[in-house]
Amino acid sequence: MGAQLELESSVSFQRGLVPAENAAALLRVAGPLLGRAVPAGFPSPADDYVSGRISLDTYLIQHQEATFFLHVSGDSMRGLGISDGDLLVVDRALQAAHESVVIAVVDGEFMVKQLLHTPQGYVLHSANPAYHDIVVGAEQELTVWGVVRWSIHRVSVL
Repeated sequence: MGAQLELESSVSFQRGLVPAENAAALLRVAGPLLGRAVPAGFPSPADDYVSGRISLDTYLIQHQEATFFLHVSGDSMRGLGISDGDLLVVDRALQAAHESVVIAVVDGEFMVKQLLHTPQGYVLHSANPAYHDIVVGAEQELTVWGVVRWSIHRVSVL
């Protein structure tokens, strides 16, 4: 079978990784939560009813001590809605499962990919047909650094 999967347990700081306890302050603004979903299809009259307030840090972060933020560089995951420049919320306390989007380290190189378990071993899937999947060979070292929980991207041009 392919390379042995290692789950990294120590919390180390790498360039470009921001621990949640330092970055969560950016999310601590509590804003109003509307009482109904906004349709993305046909327009409907606006509903001014506010059902409460939502704090993004409690919504996005399950394990604060194990959550980090990373910026994406490149477009190999655009098929899963992850674009160049997006901010990823990565939880290192979660166990990666088949089809999880993960921060993987292959032979010392960090990357965001979809983890696939196959009969031949592990495959790091690129969600963009312009990129090849990475079949992790028996001679390679694969570490799942964390599981991507959220991808945050800008939609406004302002």
